Amino acid sequence: MPDVSAACKADVLCQQVLDLTGNQWLASSSYVLFIKPLRIIGIIVIAMLIRWLLHRAIDRLAQSTSRAAMPALLKPLKEKVSVTAEEGQFIPERRRQRAEAIGSVLRSFVSALVFTIAGLLVLGEFGFNLAPLLASAGIVGVAIGFGAQSLVKDLIAGLFMLLEDQYGVGDTVDVGEATGVVESVGLRITTVRDARGVLWYIRNGEIVRVGNKSQGWAMVVIDIPIGFVNAEEAVSVMRTAAETVAAEPEHQTEFLEKPDVVGVEQLTVDGAVIRTIAKTTADAQPVLQGVLRRALTDALDAAGISERIAASRLGPRSAIPPSWLVGPENSSSSMKDERPGGAS
Repeated sequence: MPDVSAACKADVLCQQVLDLTGNQWLASSSYVLFIKPLRIIGIIVIAMLIRWLLHRAIDRLAQSTSRAAMPALLKPLKEKVSVTAEEGQFIPERRRQRAEAIGSVLRSFVSALVFTIAGLLVLGEFGFNLAPLLASAGIVGVAIGFGAQSLVKDLIAGLFMLLEDQYGVGDTVDVGEATGVVESVGLRITTVRDARGVLWYIRNGEIVRVGNKSQGWAMVVIDIPIGFVNAEEAVSVMRTAAETVAAEPEHQTEFLEKPDVVGVEQLTVDGAVIRTIAKTTADAQPVLQGVLRRALTDALDAAGISERIAASRLGPRSAIPPSWLVGPENSSSSMKDERPGGAS
């Protein structure tokens, strides 16, 4: 082995190892045996520390959603605009589930990013030329990007769906062809079970619009035709019945606002139609719809209005048919004015 005394004069570690051991091979390999492992260990330790700090920050961000104060990062736009009194009835558990899902995605992304960079730095310490590796990775990434455009689109759409809180498990949604209850939500696929029990697998990137029937509050709208009876009397009876339902203990907490009978909604050939509305929770909407409809019809029946509604729809008819229906003269021009008109 050649004498490394001259070369070690420029390297403090090499010179110290040579002085301590007198072994020239150990002195010449001191950088590889001591410095390289320490640098690699340092890279790994720093990467794990950075990953731990980022995960801790993400966990704290997710845990803060269980409090009343919602972090702006995870707060939907509609909640940033205004905060209503009944908002606290629906948000906490939903926020927790959404924050956990977003936190899981962010933790996975952070881990992949940090360990990828650390792996490249470790390969650099072993003497690998990273330029061709990075160029090849770039080419492979472009090829995968072109071949998996729909997959990337689905993942991005799923991430924004979670951030914007468009829907969650248990919500009743309308996503176009499929309408039903959401059974699972993922970054790529959302599953919805419709009223017939069919389970729909929907790619998030293919969802153009979503109608969420379970988010926040809902409105009960009931239209009841009353024929040609007195509208003021019918409205008074229906308003009393609606207020009685709202005052019942089993339904009192389900009304967010006092129910209202708005009056005549429209006029048809069969008479007037009275509309009743009530603001309620999304879960209670189907139940209250049936309860209110039954109470309104029972109240009209108890007040004797139902009988008058049926009687107003039965107009008297003559036992003799009109002249334009009988006789050969029905085609004459003199009788045209007696015939009922119609669209041509």
